[in-house]
Amino acid sequence: MTLSRARPITELLDTETVQSICDEVWPSLVGDGEAFVPVPVAPPAEVVSAWVDIIGPWTGSVVVTCAPSTAAALTESVLMTRPPTVVDDEDVADALGELANVLGGNVKSVLPGESRLGLPQIGSAPARGRLDDVRALVGQWRGNYLTITVQGTAPHPSGTEVPQ
Repeated sequence: MTLSRARPITELLDTETVQSICDEVWPSLVGDGEAFVPVPVAPPAEVVSAWVDIIGPWTGSVVVTCAPSTAAALTESVLMTRPPTVVDDEDVADALGELANVLGGNVKSVLPGESRLGLPQIGSAPARGRLDDVRALVGQWRGNYLTITVQGTAPHPSGTEVPQ
């Protein structure tokens, strides 16, 4: 089945399910008493994203996006570090990638059919596909901007589907 004929994520997954996944994952991975709150705040000027691809009957990505300073704070929380410990770029990539990976694995588990999960990646978020193939939670963690997006794969500029 080509991506253009696949059912969009909006038919497969509702916002409440994505929020429920976040509610389960956040305290176990980020820390007791921690939560992703779906109350929007202004986006920062600079962002970093981590994502995992899901490949199957529905193909797309689960993307976590936040400011670099928020990514560093998340890393400190995930790694349970205390000052004066300083996290480096590799630690941030690992922690943010692990957060995207765990969220992606949980999303994959509620999708119909068999799918596989790619390896976590970090950088600029992958391009979104169709407008009706996106479930985005815009919110905050500790008052800082953070989004969790489940988005379909964008076609290549040549008009062909992204290779898998």
